[in-house]
Amino acid sequence: MARLTIDRPLDVRLLDKGLSVGEALAAFNAAHGDAGGVVSFLGKVRPDGDVRALELSHYEPLTLPGMRELAEAARERFALDGALVWHRIGIMTPKETIVLVASAARHRRDAFAAADYLMDHLKSAAWLWKRERRADGWHWIEPRGQDHEDIARWE
Repeated sequence: MARLTIDRPLDVRLLDKGLSVGEALAAFNAAHGDAGGVVSFLGKVRPDGDVRALELSHYEPLTLPGMRELAEAARERFALDGALVWHRIGIMTPKETIVLVASAARHRRDAFAAADYLMDHLKSAAWLWKRERRADGWHWIEPRGQDHEDIARWE
């Protein structure tokens, strides 16, 4: 089996199938051995109500470049040694991983803040569209008021 490698300092990926969270975080940690803190966030499909599936679609010419710009902005804003931003696209079922974000910094507060910043922006990114499949069919998911408040605090 090939060993996972991390693109330094920013590893930004769109994935159309599952990922090994443990392997990704171990490789990220190894790539940033001088960091004083590494923080990660794993987002999963919630098994709320009768949700049977979640589909994420995107606009290819903007999605990856937008994610890279976001990671670069976080790196500059929080003096990161590195950032990992991996986001799934396609159809996922409850409990599957949607997103993995990790940040490495000299100091823990920067690492925590960067992971929070990245997730707030990814949650509201215009280049990812979400819909849920329930018993009565597919339904588009719009950002909630809280999502707008979360992203506004970084301005």
